[in-house]
Formats: sequence, C-alpha cells, structure tokens
Amino acid sequence: MDYISPKEAVLKVKRLPKDTIAAGRRHTVGLKSDGTVTAVGDNKYGQCDVSGWRNIVAIAAGNVHMATNTGNAHTIGLKSDSTMAAVGWNKHHQCDVNDWRDIVAVAAGWRRTIGLKSDGTVVAVGRNNEGECNVSGWHDIVAVAAGDWHTIGLKLDGTVTALGNNRYSQCNVSGWCDIVAVAAGYLHTIGLKSDGTVTAVGWNKHDQCDVSGWRGIVAIAVGSNHTIGLKSDGTVAAVGWNEYGQCNVSDWRDIVAIAAGCAHTVGLKTDGTVVAVGDNEYGQCDVSGWRGIQLPGN
Repeated sequence: MDYISPKEAVLKVKRLPKDTIAAGRRHTVGLKSDGTVTAVGDNKYGQCDVSGWRNIVAIAAGNVHMATNTGNAHTIGLKSDSTMAAVGWNKHHQCDVNDWRDIVAVAAGWRRTIGLKSDGTVVAVGRNNEGECNVSGWHDIVAVAAGDWHTIGLKLDGTVTALGNNRYSQCNVSGWCDIVAVAAGYLHTIGLKSDGTVTAVGWNKHDQCDVSGWRGIVAIAVGSNHTIGLKSDGTVAAVGWNEYGQCNVSDWRDIVAIAAGCAHTVGLKTDGTVVAVGDNEYGQCDVSGWRGIQLPGN
C-alpha cells in the first residue's frame, strides 16, 4: 500500500465535493453521472464542444464580466486520471493544460485556468497582467477559486490567500479563518465559514457582499456581481445584481449544488435535473431537458 503522510491524508479529506455544474459568461456545463459532459449556450470559440469528453470527474467554466467587449470563454474538465481537458478561447494559453498531472480540483477565471495538485500546490496558465497566476509559492491548498482578475486559495488550516487585482479590496482575506469554501466574482470574494455563515470582501455596488445575515449555508457560488448560497434545507439565497432575474431563486427546492455565471444562476436538484434563471440571450439557461447530472460527492 502506498504510504501517504498525515498531511496528505488531511488534504484528501478536506477537499470539497467535485464541481458537477459550471456556468460561464454565456454558457452552462453539466457533468453527467457516466463521466460525459453536456453544455449549452454560446459556442463561438468552441467552449461547448465537450461531447467527446469521457471519464470526467469535475468541470469549470471561465466566467467573464458583462462588458460589451468581453464574453469569450473556455471550459475545463478534470479527468479521472488527474489530467485535464480544455476547449474554447485560448488567446492567453488558458487551455494549454495538456501536460498537467496529479490535479484534484480546477477553477477557471477570465483568460486563465487554475489547477490544484494532490500535494496541495497550485498551477496556473493564462493572463497574468496583475499577478493572478503567481501561485507557484502556494502550498497546503485544499480549494481554489478564480475571479476575473484575482485568484483565491483556501488553505488546510481554514485561512485564505489571494493574489491579483485588489483595486476593490477583493484580495483582503488575510484575516479570514475557519473557512471551508471560497468563491470569486468580478470584483468580490466570498468565504463560507465552518458554522454555516458567510463573509465577503470587495466591490459592493450591487449589494453582492451583503451576506452577513446568512445562516445554514453549505455551498456558495458567485457570478460577476451576484452571490448565491445553498442552504442546508435545499433552498437557495441570493444577493446582488438582479437585472436579468439571476437572483430569483426563492422558489427553488431540493437543490444540492449551485453555480453562477456572469448573469445567470444554475441549480442541480436531488433527482439529477437542473434549473436555471437569469440571462438567457445565448440559451445558457436552456437546461430543462438535462437528466442524469452527477450529484456532488458521488
């Protein structure tokens, strides 16, 4: 039997359930229970060309803010052998992950891809104009998140590290503790605490950081300017920008996983079906026919 150190054992236990739904600026991706992947929405750069993927265990979609000159995105798949698949926009080499090995979790930001390795270190490719890919010194990481221009790492001890753009204090997470999950949006960062409460830093123009009253949260997701919380009873909370109805989730029930794109929100139900609200200009919310999406942790 292969020996693993106590630290490695804890790293394995601490890692959160794999992402089985993902949302980008204009597309939505779902991981099916048979290891295949489905996608809907804008496919200008081939970011929905995932029909040939097999043996996938987690997915990520590059999110992008709602500026008129953006929207190009990519999709990442983590394979069962800890290697990667990638399709979509590759101007900044964000899809050049073919040589990555020993990956256990992935995140996709605007123009970049982040990979968490089994030893708790992190790798990154893509746009690095503001140091958002300077993760080579990170260690003891158990989860990663990618905002538009900043990258977040959750450490083994429940603290959080961040790098990249900090214009709106979205990287001011050094005082956080007892964190069990992290999520990053356009200009804000969210942390889920072990007691089910949520903390936030960054731009709050749309009240996307107004989560201090949340309780009983078990998972979080962040769009460009909105924040979603999955409650322990299977209902969902939402704050922030709601121009497209992306926060209209108060009637959702039996939800086991959530994802947030730029201006849409996706929920996975206990029966493996999916619901979505928000911006649907590119058909990114047309998920009502999806079946057999893998439940988190399965």
